[in-house]
Amino acid sequence: MPKGSPELTNARKEEIINACKALYKDMSFKEITIMKIADATSFSRASIYNYFETKEEIFLAILQKEYELWVNQLNSIIDSNENMTKDELAKALAASLEERRLLLKLMSMNHYDMEENSREERLCEFKVAYGSSLHAVDRLLQKFCHDMDEAARREFLYSFFPFIYGIYPYTVVTEKQKNAMKTAGVGYVYYSIEELAYNCAKKLLEG
Repeated sequence: MPKGSPELTNARKEEIINACKALYKDMSFKEITIMKIADATSFSRASIYNYFETKEEIFLAILQKEYELWVNQLNSIIDSNENMTKDELAKALAASLEERRLLLKLMSMNHYDMEENSREERLCEFKVAYGSSLHAVDRLLQKFCHDMDEAARREFLYSFFPFIYGIYPYTVVTEKQKNAMKTAGVGYVYYSIEELAYNCAKKLLEG
């Protein structure tokens, strides 16, 4: 890591992360390289390696930030409501995920690669954000679902989180995928992220 103030180091990391995030809007994970990220920043390819050892570490940093943003949303739900029915809670959870499409995309498409090809210290930083999301959802359940004991809350978490890891491919599809489904006679009904997340959360909350 090059010498400099923590503020300068963080600013440089942010520039790299934001450049990668912008590329990901129009390019696939496989298409994006360190060189292409460097071309979108003020850094050389070699300079980027001072902050991130692999492309996957940069993507993991993006995912970490998405988790942190989601946690902020969840904490806002907790702080701004005194009481919520289970239906209202399911709707609030679903709405929070609708706003986190990038989180869901990274979860479902590149998660294993990001974790496997990142240094352990980077992975630990990410796991703090991931753990915070688990704790935030658990706090929601504790505050608004008084009939759920610890075992019931754990069952919700270990059902809802695996579900949201796979929600993106079911809700964001290309015309090519739609045409293939039609030709194959699958007859798939398309739902939004919010609709699927609401249906799942509601069923889990109602037991």
